[in-house]
Amino acid sequence: MRSALPYFDLLRSYVGPQWPRAAVLAVLLLASIALQLIGPQLLRYFIDSAILGVPLETLTRTAVVFVGVALLNQLVTAEAQYVGESLAWRATNALRADLTLHCLQLDLGFHKARTPGELIERIDGDVTALAGFFSRFVIDVVGNVLLVLGILIVVARENAIAGAVLTTFALFALLLLGALRKIAVAPWREVRQVQARLYGFLGEYLAGTEDIRSSRAEGHVMNGLALQHRAWFEARQRATVGAAILWSSTLIAIAVGNALAFAVGGYLWSIGAITLGTVFLLFQYTDMLRQPIERLRHQLEDMQQAVAGIARVQELLRIRSHLPEGLGAAFPVGALSVEIDAVSFAYEPTAAEADPRQLVLRDVSVRVPAGRVLGVLGRTGSGKTTLARLLLRFYDPTDGAVRVGGVDLRAANLDEVRRRSTMVTQDVQLFHASVRDNLTFFDDSIEDSRIEAVLERIGLGTWLRRSSRAAGERAGLDSEMRGGELSAGEAQLLAFARVFLRDPGLVILDEASSRLDPATERHIEETIDTLMEGRTGIVIAHRLATVERCDDILILEDGRVAEFGSRKALAADVSSRFASLLRTGLEPVLA
Repeated sequence: MRSALPYFDLLRSYVGPQWPRAAVLAVLLLASIALQLIGPQLLRYFIDSAILGVPLETLTRTAVVFVGVALLNQLVTAEAQYVGESLAWRATNALRADLTLHCLQLDLGFHKARTPGELIERIDGDVTALAGFFSRFVIDVVGNVLLVLGILIVVARENAIAGAVLTTFALFALLLLGALRKIAVAPWREVRQVQARLYGFLGEYLAGTEDIRSSRAEGHVMNGLALQHRAWFEARQRATVGAAILWSSTLIAIAVGNALAFAVGGYLWSIGAITLGTVFLLFQYTDMLRQPIERLRHQLEDMQQAVAGIARVQELLRIRSHLPEGLGAAFPVGALSVEIDAVSFAYEPTAAEADPRQLVLRDVSVRVPAGRVLGVLGRTGSGKTTLARLLLRFYDPTDGAVRVGGVDLRAANLDEVRRRSTMVTQDVQLFHASVRDNLTFFDDSIEDSRIEAVLERIGLGTWLRRSSRAAGERAGLDSEMRGGELSAGEAQLLAFARVFLRDPGLVILDEASSRLDPATERHIEETIDTLMEGRTGIVIAHRLATVERCDDILILEDGRVAEFGSRKALAADVSSRFASLLRTGLEPVLA
């Protein structure tokens, strides 16, 4: 969107594909303009005919025709509004969909820097401000400009002097509105930004309701909310002042127009240049000019908000992921080997150049053959989870390379990377959707029989039957998922079921069993062993018991490899760190 007038680019991109509706809207618009121009002509004919004493039947027919034209104009206007609103919703929904997909495709760093509430406001709030722009721009701007031109042409045909005066007034009014249009653009953009921060604040603190109430931090939250509301009020006040300037300018222009109409009409009638009906015609058309100018004022106010929204939409669309798509290198079938080759990583690479202490991982080199399970140990902040994120290509390494199945992840498509690799964490995200959709992530190609077999296999068959609805409602896999009905262990088991259904070649477990009680953990031990069969596994753990199934052990310390090797070999080597941990049982050292 490089045009100097980005709103026309948006119209072309999102209204253009709906050209049939736009064509219908244009026809209705032209019909409405024609009907509005006919009305005053009928009134002029009625007045002049009444003065000349034409028969009552003629006047009656004229009155009936006038009423019919007025009613038809109302019907046409109503239909135009309906078509315009339909077009607007389709256009804005398409824009919302594009923005949502764009945000989903941005890298994890983008989402870490923004709250969910802020993104909701950017995707929905900013686009909602454009709804009126899409639906009423053609009607209230293009239509009313055409109506103004039609009025000026008709008046000029009636009398050249009246046409010249009315044209001068119309140009003055339109130029005045055009000059004042940008007054509130910057304030309205600030309103959108402040609103986004407010919704981000609300989303963040509402998500932490339990912690806030248990810590008695309600006062702090309310103080923060008051500050957010104050900033919103002040920004909106500045924007409203700009709108008020436009409103008062319109009133002045209308008053000048009425005065001109009375003066010119009275003068021309006094010299016998026009009839009394024509005087009324001039006044009626001048009054009709007031309507499109008033509508243009309202539209310009909406345009101010729309321009602010468009600027923020463009700003969001200009953000690009730091993870470019690869050339489509293919992964081998089955278990995938893992090779971490001299990898260093910082979440802020530019800061790390100035201060190497910003590096989260430092020259890490590890190789895991296909089909083996690697246990990763280390203190909090040692880089364990960061390593897992690199394996899923949530980030690219600052230096070095990450290869999975012999393929540099930067050479593969992102979708293929996430299809062949998956990670289970201690935080399980459940969606407001059916059990089936929560397990398959909305993949309709997975058969119900396979889903049910997996649930039975991991011990959730009883839970599924219990979650069924009462008779007459949808049951089983169609039951609506309710997170509150699940224990922490059941939610974790659902996460494991997702892995079974996806059948990846690399499985990463990041503290995946930390939420489970010992009995439940023992229940899924066999399931996890089955899950790892025929796959490569990375198990990130704080507890030594969690890595008992692992073939190899990696201990990280301050982002460096402190120790790496076969679990059995390290356990047998009395001088190794792993053996020392096993002897002393100092699991808190890993926390």
